[in-house]
Formats: sequence, structure tokens, C-alpha cells
Amino acid sequence: MRVTQSLFRTQRSDPGEAETPSHRLLLKAGMVQQVAAGIYSYGPLAQRSLAKIQTIIREEMDAAGGLEVKLPALQPRELWQTSGRDQAFGPDMLRLQDRRGREMVMAPTHEETVTLLARQFIQSYRDLPRILYQIQTKFRDEPRPRAGLIRVREFDMKDAYSFDADEASLERTYQRMVQAYLNIFGRCRLPVVQVEADSGAIGGKDSHEFILPTPVGEDVMLQCPGCGYAANVERAVAQKPTPTESQGEPLPLEEVHTPNTTTIEAVADYLRIPTSKTLKAVFYWVDGHMVFATVRGDLTINEIKLKRALNAQELRPATDAEVAGAGLVAGYASPIGLTSVRTVADDSVQTGSNFVVGANKPQFHLRNANYPRDFQVDLLADIAAAQEGHLCVHCGAPLRSERGIEVGHVFKLGTFFSEILGLTYLGAQGTPQPSIMGCYGIGVGRLLAASIEQHHDERGMCLPPAVAPYQVYLAALNVENPAVVQAATDVYARLTRAGAQVLFDDRSESAGVKLNDADLMGFPVRVVVSPRTLRSEAVEVKARTDSEATTPPIEEATAAVQAILER
Repeated sequence: MRVTQSLFRTQRSDPGEAETPSHRLLLKAGMVQQVAAGIYSYGPLAQRSLAKIQTIIREEMDAAGGLEVKLPALQPRELWQTSGRDQAFGPDMLRLQDRRGREMVMAPTHEETVTLLARQFIQSYRDLPRILYQIQTKFRDEPRPRAGLIRVREFDMKDAYSFDADEASLERTYQRMVQAYLNIFGRCRLPVVQVEADSGAIGGKDSHEFILPTPVGEDVMLQCPGCGYAANVERAVAQKPTPTESQGEPLPLEEVHTPNTTTIEAVADYLRIPTSKTLKAVFYWVDGHMVFATVRGDLTINEIKLKRALNAQELRPATDAEVAGAGLVAGYASPIGLTSVRTVADDSVQTGSNFVVGANKPQFHLRNANYPRDFQVDLLADIAAAQEGHLCVHCGAPLRSERGIEVGHVFKLGTFFSEILGLTYLGAQGTPQPSIMGCYGIGVGRLLAASIEQHHDERGMCLPPAVAPYQVYLAALNVENPAVVQAATDVYARLTRAGAQVLFDDRSESAGVKLNDADLMGFPVRVVVSPRTLRSEAVEVKARTDSEATTPPIEEATAAVQAILER
């Protein structure tokens, strides 16, 4: 492809709205255009990269036994109401009405429709296992789209769904899909970490994410350097630290005046005690009701764990009006004596004694509160957030925290959708049974963004051949010189005949503009033809990540390029 025949324009300055390196470079290279928050148009270069990523995904999915299908993006809302996920997705799901007033949704994922499709074809145990997949547009009305293609409202995703007869078969399929994912990320040269994860609105009992470590990621994972345990912070478990002052005989409750101490830190400072000697109260509005949550003062509540423990559809911090309406005293509340609201506590309340808690009246706290002597709760569970430095539950080593981008997610769904939507098969004994399902997703655009985050420098992108729009950037310097044009055209033909993907920059631009664009777009190999190289009947060949170029004869240029691409 010649640049003069393409749709091509780069920017000289950094776009002000860019938040991350991938966002900045995609905009600067003219690969994407923002239409609205979280909504992008993709230019020819970006589309070529996305198509190459899709080809990798298809090859690995087909090798794993996947069958490609296409499911509708527009779906009747009643289907989601049947599964109960209409409420689970909440405002993230786009809803609309057609001309007949029928309620519709723009699908954020496709478990419901793929179950209906499988129901038509899967009738016997002989039809199992099966894997269906698609690469389809998804819609999620993200409240805070950010970081370019990393979190958007419209995106292409490869979503696959497996159907098995029993748990053992599901485990084999699940591991086959995990390996397919590792193959995909390996071909894109992304050093991902597989971590335990929360299933969220997708549902299911087990799930794993594939995280690319990077400081700009919005996901946080905890890893154990001792045994290799790794989990998303939303899912991670750890040994809760045991305070040195935790032991002691329970003492009588004692009311103490604590003026203007509405935070744990203020109470601890006023009474000259560590925060681990306090219990923190946090109020949530859960599925239309108030929930009073308690955790030891040196810990924080993991809202994902709390939501899962409560089996809740919607959970958010309660407003001041909701707190007051429930008769709670913000800053001075505790579960002692409470009967009007549902109470839940982290199991850390069992680690320690003689805690300081709110007295449920302004300006006062209680000393020496002990569980279960002085208060009970409706639910006791692990709802505290694991933190860096907490000890691994498996080997006792301190956990390490790292940020990253989620580039893939796999789930064991179980029989939820099969039972709700009637996907059953006849077993070997002739009895109907629900199929056991799995779900597996990769965001195509996010994979491109992640590749740029992993492969860039101060000058631009450094994309691997499997992801780069073109493998070679061929620059003809001084196109007013007929000899340069003729030699560059000859090199272009040689490379193309050898199967290389070449972008031929035949513009009437200065050498500085062309070489800067070559670095910005980050194709794996740069080839330069100029009056200087022609004096020795050679070309300049340079790998994007090398500091020095070579000058092979024109006849050897193709071999030099191929050697770089085969590294």
C-alpha cells in the first residue's frame, strides 16, 4: 500500500485528551478518532491491526475446537428479564424501544442468545461437548469511559461459550480454552498473568482473568512470590493481620465521650489506640434496603466480596438521607443493639478483643466491645479487602500488589442459563439433564491497546509483527529524484513478492517527517531509500527496536528484512 493512496495523517503534537500511552499514540498516529466518550471510529491502520488480532483469535479458537457463529446485538429485553440479568447489569445495559413499543436491549454479552441457539441443536449426550464462539460488537454504557480503547462503550469482543455433559468434561474444556488464550497472548507478545477473579454480572462459580502488568491498568492484582498464588484484588483472600494487642480478657462495656471524632483515624488518635482496636461501620443500600457492615478499623471493606456474600443485585454506598432515615448516627454507629437494619460483619471482628465502637449517639463511643458477647450480626463472612503485605493463605509469604489491564476473562457458568432457558440433553440413561456451560471473552480493541502499552517507547509504538498494521515501513527520501523513486519502487516490489506487508511512503515530505512517522507508527522494520544509499546501491534497514541500522545491497534487502521479522 502506498501512503498517497491510503487515508493517512499523523499529528505533530500530543493530543491533550489522551490519558495513557496507547490512547496518545493511537490518536497521534491517526489510527482512531473519538466520536463521543467511549465511542471511536477506526482508520485503515487500526482496522488492519484489529483484523490481524481477529485472525489470531480465530486460528486458536478453531484449533481448540470452536465453531464460529454470529448472534444478534439487538435483543428483546424480556430475554434478559427471564434470566434475571436485566437488573444485574443495571444502567450499564443500553435499553430502547422499537417502533412497536417493544422493549429491546443492545447486548453487553450473549449468554442468553447462545443458550437459545444451542438448545435447538443439542439434544443428546452425543452432541456434547461443543464450543461456539463469535467476534461481535458489544455495548456497555460505561459510567466513566477512559484510556482510549481500554474502557469504551462500543467494542468488538470474541466471546465463546462451551456446553458439556458433566463437571469433568467442563474442566477439560476450560483448560483447553485457557491454553488457547495463552497461545493468543503469546502470539501477540503479551506477558500476561493468569489470576483468580470475580464473576460479576456474568455469573458462575469459578473464573480467571488474564492481566497484562502495566502501571496504567485499572485492575489491581495480588501475587504471592512464594507459591505463585495470584488473584484480582476483588477476589483475593489473605491472612488478616493479627494485632499484637489482640489478646485480653473481655472487659465491661464503658461509654466514653469522643467529641468530633467521626472517623476511625480521629477516634484512634483521640483515645491513643491503634486503629486495629476499633470497629468500622459502613452503610450500604442493597437491593432497596439498608445494610450495616462492620470491619476491623485497620482494614477496608471489599464491596465485591460484600455483594457476593449478600447475593445482591445492586449495592452502593447509602446516602446521608438514607442513613438518617434508618435511624443511624453517622460517625458514631455500631451494631450493638441494632435490630432495625440487616447487619453483616467481616470475620476480623473475631480477631481481637475489647474494641472501640460507636455508641449509637452523637459524640460518644463504647470501649471494650466484643463479638459475640455484645453484638451479633445477620451474616459473618470475609468481606475485607486483601492488601499488599498481607500474608498468603497458602504459604504465608507477603503478597505483592501490581496494576494491570484485563485482556481476557474465562468463567465456569454451571447450569444457570441451561436451567432458566431450558437447554437440556438426554443422558446415556435417557433422562434429561441441563448442560453445564462455560464462557470465555477477549476484547479485540483492548488487546490492541494493551499491545501498544506493552510495546512503545518515547518516540512511538514498537508493535510486534503479529499486531502491526504493516510489517515494513518503506520510506523514499527525496521523491523528486527519479532514481530514488525507481529504486524504492523496485524494493517495494521485491518485498511484496516475498510476502512482506509493506507501507510505501511515497509522499513529498521531508526526511524528518517520514522518519518521525516511521517511529511513531512503530512497524517492526524500517527501510529507507535515499540519494545517499543509492551511491552505494544499497538501502538502509533498521528494526524499530534497534539503535543502529544496516545498509545491505538492494538485492539483499529482502533477506535482511525477513531476518528481522523472524527474530
